[in-house]
Amino acid sequence: MQITSIGHAGFHIQTTAGSILCDPWVNPAYFASWIPFPDNSELDWKKLGDCDYLYVSHLHLDHFDERNLRDNVNKDATVLLPDYPVPDLRRELEKLGFTKFVETTDSVKTTVSNDKGSLDIMIIALRAPADGPLGDSALVVDDGETVAFNMNDARPIDLDVVKENFGHVDVHMLQYSGAIWYPMVYDIPRKSKANFAAQKRQRGMDRARSYIEQVGATWVVPSAGPPMFLDEDLFALNDFGSCDNADETSIFPDQATFLEQMRIHGTDDGEKHRGLMMISGSVAEFTGSTLDGVSHPFPPEEVFGENKRAYLERMKEKFAPVIAAEKATWAPAEGEPLLPQLKELFEPIMAQSDLICDGIGYPVGLVMTPGGGPANEQTETVVLDFPNRIVRKPKEGEGKYRYGFRIATELVRTVLRDNEPDWVNTIFLSTRFTTWRIGGYNEFLYTFFKCLTDERIAYADGWFAEAHDDSASIVKDGWEIQRRCPHLKADLDKFGVIEGEKLTCNLHGWQWDLASGRCLTSKGHELRATRLD
Repeated sequence: MQITSIGHAGFHIQTTAGSILCDPWVNPAYFASWIPFPDNSELDWKKLGDCDYLYVSHLHLDHFDERNLRDNVNKDATVLLPDYPVPDLRRELEKLGFTKFVETTDSVKTTVSNDKGSLDIMIIALRAPADGPLGDSALVVDDGETVAFNMNDARPIDLDVVKENFGHVDVHMLQYSGAIWYPMVYDIPRKSKANFAAQKRQRGMDRARSYIEQVGATWVVPSAGPPMFLDEDLFALNDFGSCDNADETSIFPDQATFLEQMRIHGTDDGEKHRGLMMISGSVAEFTGSTLDGVSHPFPPEEVFGENKRAYLERMKEKFAPVIAAEKATWAPAEGEPLLPQLKELFEPIMAQSDLICDGIGYPVGLVMTPGGGPANEQTETVVLDFPNRIVRKPKEGEGKYRYGFRIATELVRTVLRDNEPDWVNTIFLSTRFTTWRIGGYNEFLYTFFKCLTDERIAYADGWFAEAHDDSASIVKDGWEIQRRCPHLKADLDKFGVIEGEKLTCNLHGWQWDLASGRCLTSKGHELRATRLD
């Protein structure tokens, strides 16, 4: 099996039974905020796109690159389709001209064949509203000799199914770095933000190491890593590694940093879980668990450590025209008041989502200013009044809302112009906004912004309404607790970490007070826990 890194979470997997192109992202995403690191724009995308099978893990724009899929990927390729609750991914691929689909069943081993031979595959489909835009997935490929597990940035809650169906995994590719806007965009003191960022950074790497230990693969490839932030306004978000004046609180550690973490924590002991550096264009040859060789397009050290800042500065100059061209496509700030358009968009969704609106539980402010700067005479403030299911103007003397967003008017007009069903996958992941909150993170609020269609909101509201099993128990560090995490049902026997009276689920970093069962991260989601004598 030959595995080529094509950047970020992307891989080209070549076998004697055909090739699989996975998550081929190259064009800037999220309002030109994210660009693949290292640069992959000079790879031969036509050649890579001449594949037998296509696998797009989910609809996040750093995995689903519409332009690249349309322009460079063979439309005769057979799409390996995850088993999702809503058909948005298939619909988007059909719009681009793909017609051949293998509709997999979640976590069920499947054989796919063509005139070159057959492959055993399995796609683990995650279906919670918090997983990507209503779905994320991981792919296992077995060519009869080598087993590769491409987990990208999915967070499976049950990995036993991989061993049960495929035995030993030879190569494991997975995310280890941040891919979120927290805490950078929050209005909180600088010191607090730095502390939260450091915690977020370490939790992501701890979670990845937990996955590595559970899978037990011979080789581990850090992937779905940090993007490059090359717009001047966002450049400070990069992790500059060991460069002078590096910000150690960046939530975006790179491949070299994580491989060092593996060595420090014993996850890479030279015998198993061996870390393998791959960058855009790197090619690795495997025979079973044996690495026959790996080649790189250039020495990896040229983009890491003390050389990283200089590399990013060169990339900033290279991509400046690309970013400028992207900004030119945004809707102008000027126009009719946004309140009527936002009422038309949000109120029908509110009317269909009682559980989600009640879960939000309070009015949310949306402050829109041209350019995203401080409020001025051109600022328009709109209130999403979730308790009353209406969108309205602020009331006199209403004061500061418990949760609010400050967003450039251009971005709001752009997503409205484009009928965008998911603000998380556009505005929020761009980090081109600021926000504030009083109290904990509200999962219901961000789920609402992901689900701006009738089909999506119906699924999400129904998902939250289901009663999740908490009958099974485990004993851990002097406590009897429910086995499944109240957030997304992760196995707390594997992902739970107890410190004193606090439980952390390392799958997403959510925390509970064991004495009371109260969730410390978000509203609701109580945990059943009893101290053992």
